[in-house]
Amino acid sequence: MATKRIFGEISGVSEGFLFSSYVELNQSKVHIQTQAGISGSQSEGADSIVVSGGYEDDQDFGDEIIYTGHGGRKDGKQISDQTLTRGNLALAKNEIDNLPVRVIRGAHKGNLFAPEVGYRYDGLYRVESHWIELGKSGFNVYRFKLVKQNSSLPPISVKAAQIDIEQKHGSNNPRRVSSTVQRVIRDSKLGRQLKKLYDYKCQVCELQINTEAGFYAEAAHIKPVGAPHNGPDLLENLLCLCPNHHLMFDKGVFCLDDRFNLIGVDGRLYLNPKHDVSKEFLNYHRSMFGKL
Repeated sequence: MATKRIFGEISGVSEGFLFSSYVELNQSKVHIQTQAGISGSQSEGADSIVVSGGYEDDQDFGDEIIYTGHGGRKDGKQISDQTLTRGNLALAKNEIDNLPVRVIRGAHKGNLFAPEVGYRYDGLYRVESHWIELGKSGFNVYRFKLVKQNSSLPPISVKAAQIDIEQKHGSNNPRRVSSTVQRVIRDSKLGRQLKKLYDYKCQVCELQINTEAGFYAEAAHIKPVGAPHNGPDLLENLLCLCPNHHLMFDKGVFCLDDRFNLIGVDGRLYLNPKHDVSKEFLNYHRSMFGKL
């Protein structure tokens, strides 16, 4: 029986928890693969990755990681181009569906943020973007920019820091300072549910954007969830929009009346019968931009 994939935190495992081996990672469900660095599937997304210095193109800044995808390697060397399949496609799906990925760092003497021994769980990251580029070995590799969901830096390895000081005189990378930021974590499951309801088509223009990782649309909150608005993360407070109409809606270029006609531009909102949009939240959005 296949193990159910868990996106997000694992109960009982806090950030900074150390594991001695892949076996322990697997048993704890923090990383369900027994060897591979990416745990995920093309259809669901990636639930976790291990950063352990296996790829020469990786860059680790603590709260940001430029992670190299998998494939095209033999005996530790890149010998062919990578493709957007398997784990690489899984990580690209995280970007499209806004799924968090657990990051585990393995011991690696060249990484300031790696543990000195074993494997350390370092929290949730989001896949901000991905692209393909020519790697150091002369083959195309997929690269993924991962950004920590809270901006606290992992601890710096004392040994690696000493090596860094001895080998470098100045740096092209500004020094990063540890800090903690509270952010609203939106329920991406609701967003995915909404997008599937509309087959990833914008409710304003019905544009369906097809990327190499799948269809793309955005879940837009009618009453913003951040302070001071503190709107709820509910389906009745969400719209499925293309990036252009999401921006226009957030900036008040258009609003919606209680009959779902657009105010400010021509058109009418397309509604699925199973999607009950709250008129209370529509009224709140109009009030934000003086269009009552």
